[in-house]
Amino acid sequence: MKIYLLKRKGRLSSENEKKGKSRKISLYLAYHFSTGQKREYEFLDLYLYDKPKNNLERDHNKESLKLAETIKAQKVIDSQTTAHGFVSSVRSKVGFLSYFKKLTEKRFDSGGNYGNWLSTYQHLHDFCNGKDIAIENIDDRFLESFKEYLLSCKTRKGKGTAKLNQNSVLSYFNKVRAALREAYQNRMIKENPSTRVKSVKSAETHRQFLTLEELQQLAKTDCELPILKRAFLFSALTGLRFSDVKALRWENIKYSETDGWSLQFTQKKTKGAEILPVSEQAIKMLGEKKNSGVEIFDSLDYSAWNNLKLREWVMTAGITKKITFHCARHSFATLQLSMNTDIYTVSKLLGHRHLKTTEIYAKVIDKKKIEAAKKMPELIAF
Repeated sequence: MKIYLLKRKGRLSSENEKKGKSRKISLYLAYHFSTGQKREYEFLDLYLYDKPKNNLERDHNKESLKLAETIKAQKVIDSQTTAHGFVSSVRSKVGFLSYFKKLTEKRFDSGGNYGNWLSTYQHLHDFCNGKDIAIENIDDRFLESFKEYLLSCKTRKGKGTAKLNQNSVLSYFNKVRAALREAYQNRMIKENPSTRVKSVKSAETHRQFLTLEELQQLAKTDCELPILKRAFLFSALTGLRFSDVKALRWENIKYSETDGWSLQFTQKKTKGAEILPVSEQAIKMLGEKKNSGVEIFDSLDYSAWNNLKLREWVMTAGITKKITFHCARHSFATLQLSMNTDIYTVSKLLGHRHLKTTEIYAKVIDKKKIEAAKKMPELIAF
């Protein structure tokens, strides 16, 4: 990678040009990676006077250039250090809160996943009392203390407060572990302290899902937000997460005379490239075809308002279950298993990396247990 210090002139309004005001020149770094990769730019919040009029402006230009060159030199050393397998002494000084916030912002378009990262950041911020600790100082004791903090943390529930549930604690703690793992992979720290700290045990939960009859009832019921209805039913027919439904473009829809309809896309969560066969019924949910690069559910948003409208739609259909958008994915999985689709195939359809993740759904719909219960002879006469 090569790093260049560049300058860019700022624009002046026609009125300021008439007044003879000089342009300011912004200083920024350009990062040139290997062939085929996009260039990246970093503005330094430093500027020069285009035509310095006095010693003060000339001294300002001299000091700003000197500072910019120093920053560039640090970046070059940082790049060379990590390229040769060493931990960067500069990047290890980065505040963990700031680093975690940047990782959170990267997930802004991924719906619920962004919400979980943001909640984790808020807990992390409270735990650190807003003080940004250098990432190199995050150790076993910090992680154990943060885990204890989460386990004892109370949140608002109705008019009172309640402890965070076990699985929320697990989710938040694992986000911090994931951030440290990424920092280690990027050679920001010499070792990953989270490998020495046990995670939180998950609590078994009943995953909420809709039956075939309930989905059919929803399909017959009007929703105040038609795009939300189409997206939810599409998810129930394909098993796609909200983030993947939201990102879906017309170019991802493929048709073959032999194999029928399929989706070719990259999962937002796992970054895995997928080819997912889908039914013609699911394709009909997409509506009228538009240009290939256009998002199919372009106005679909993950928000408290949409969640409210989803709950109202479910209630209007006469369903009393507490349903979120992700329940559509749960419904797809349980329906497939109830129709005797083998668990390995269901795992592939859901894009799971590990079969263990899919086995959670098998506990929900266990036909053998149901059949065994029905075989019991009648012991009591009513």
